[in-house]
Amino acid sequence: MDCIYGVVDLHAITTPYNPKELAKNTYEVVLDYLGAGLDPKKCHLMIQSQIPEHVELAYLLGTIYPVSRIEQLPTYKDKKKENPNYINVGLFYYPILMAADILIYQANLVPVGRDQLPHIELAREVARKFNLTFKKVFVEPKVFLSEGESVPSLTGTGKMSKTIKDSFIELTDDLKTIEAKLAKAPTDSGKGSQIPSRSGVANLLKLVALFEGESKKKEYEKDYLSSGIKYAQLKKDLALSIFEELKPIQKRRADFEKHPQQVEKILEDGRKYCSEIAQKTLAEAKQAMGF
Repeated sequence: MDCIYGVVDLHAITTPYNPKELAKNTYEVVLDYLGAGLDPKKCHLMIQSQIPEHVELAYLLGTIYPVSRIEQLPTYKDKKKENPNYINVGLFYYPILMAADILIYQANLVPVGRDQLPHIELAREVARKFNLTFKKVFVEPKVFLSEGESVPSLTGTGKMSKTIKDSFIELTDDLKTIEAKLAKAPTDSGKGSQIPSRSGVANLLKLVALFEGESKKKEYEKDYLSSGIKYAQLKKDLALSIFEELKPIQKRRADFEKHPQQVEKILEDGRKYCSEIAQKTLAEAKQAMGF
């Protein structure tokens, strides 16, 4: 299977950011990807802004898609609430650019979080409408979900997101930092007649299932309905499990960080490979549209 992974820095500027830190943050995400296990021998890694065809295709696709459909997306509504003073055209156009990111590589499967399912459906709609309006150029992508398709926020609501303060754990966090972050996660008395389905407790239990296993989660649920949960111990054990999961990632990441020339070569190889595909797809789309 031919896999392409992108660091979507153009999407990053749709919410408040520091221009002086953009390039650094982009590189940090590259290191995160490599540390998490992306093998350059088996996949291709690129930075979105280095492939200008993404933006050009997004504009073309935007001319055939209704404004009303974008306004219905729950993620767009959520982002408007998160940054009410920073609602820009780029934020509104985010889903179309995301569709272009996917369609330009004729992707069959797209690994995403569960919250992104509406965006993948939008990409499918765009592909379908283009193919019907002009001629068949694009593949309709399908979703690829994994066990961690939704990692809950430490704030008690929603998912972990770097745009939401105190909601996330960094791949580079040490044990002490993870413990401190989990300590702030909201809880309750630790006991009740029904397992919470939406709350800080529900999010903690989901993290337990992800990092300590479903059986451990069931143990805590049993305690919640009987003797009660001791959250201090739960958070301490969970922090250790998360850190143990992150240690090999941090080691690989540190190894790549020591060899910046190797990382740059990976990115340049990825840029060249992806540019070739993107240019071909864009040319086909423009020809179909009459250019």
